[in-house]
Amino acid sequence: MQPAKRANIPSLFFADLNHKIAALQAAGATVIQLDAGSPDMPPAPPIIETLQQSAADPTKHNYGGYAGQPSLRQAIIYYYQHRFGVKLERDELQPLIGSKEGVVNLHLAWLDPGELSLIPDPCYTSYYFAPMLANGRSERFPLLPERGWLPDFSAIPASTAQAARMLWLNYPNNPTGAVATLEFFAEAVAFCRHYDILLCHDNPYADVTFDGYVAPSVLQVPGAKDIAIEFNSLSKAYNMAGWRVGMAVGNSVAVGALARVKTQIDSGMAKPIQDMAVTALTGDQSWLVERNAIYQERRDICLATLDVLGLETLRPKAGLYVWFRTPHGYSSLEFHTYLLEKAHVSITPGHIYGTQGEGWMRISLVASATQFREAMARLKAAL
Repeated sequence: MQPAKRANIPSLFFADLNHKIAALQAAGATVIQLDAGSPDMPPAPPIIETLQQSAADPTKHNYGGYAGQPSLRQAIIYYYQHRFGVKLERDELQPLIGSKEGVVNLHLAWLDPGELSLIPDPCYTSYYFAPMLANGRSERFPLLPERGWLPDFSAIPASTAQAARMLWLNYPNNPTGAVATLEFFAEAVAFCRHYDILLCHDNPYADVTFDGYVAPSVLQVPGAKDIAIEFNSLSKAYNMAGWRVGMAVGNSVAVGALARVKTQIDSGMAKPIQDMAVTALTGDQSWLVERNAIYQERRDICLATLDVLGLETLRPKAGLYVWFRTPHGYSSLEFHTYLLEKAHVSITPGHIYGTQGEGWMRISLVASATQFREAMARLKAAL
């Protein structure tokens, strides 16, 4: 019995990490987890109430539809119009069972065997492994600290760009916390238009922002829908990570190809989950201000400690992460292991996101302020 070669990929880093943490906890340790970007707060009460009411409706337990219920599709249109000023047509959107499945399935829809996807370094690991699952291949382009963790498109060789079928971006960025301007997105659109590349932008952190920052959509660039598809998610924006609701919007050819692949892979989201997503996208958004203030407090506790320790970092304007330079004398994995075993604090080593991530660490803002203060005290003591 032999699996396909495409299955010979490593398991997710966090799956293996959870086994280590479980062993420490079994031995009596209290581990503070600041590793995976899983929101620790619930959605707003009206969102949960909608789910409860919908689940009690006996007509809501059949298939949810490959294309999603009309109410959800209209809610996505409403959200993009009111949040970004972007008008979506009916064939320019596809609801997803969380944006991660759409990110991976798009490779099945867009890459033939051996075809090339360009991915940033560092990056969310699915951008790297999804081409393998599609029997495609990937090449990395660096995100540069001196450029605010933005790439230099002019440094991508013309021969590489000519061979590429897709190019991935993600701002606000995981893992670095960097943000991008509309001017940068205009450069990306122009580059991909020139080489006839599908520009794929992953935008799940657009509504987790600080210090008055407002994150844009790549689709705000005039003409972007000619060559761009954007992924969005309710996981981070509305504290709904476990409920798995996302969307792909933009170029109708890419959206349509993704939708056709999905008809062979899933049968859509449960109707009660779609109903709660409608409430999230179209309901009162004011609770997000208070929620973001909680994340900002945690960010500031973290940054204050890193400043005292003299560890290089940037002050993120968005997202769930603080990205900082590994202390002198450690690789990222060595420092991750040291901190976990000595201080019982789990943070993510940057090397898992690519070679440019080596020498950096990621802290996720997914614990209470009290837990964050304790974690930072342990970090200081360990150093």
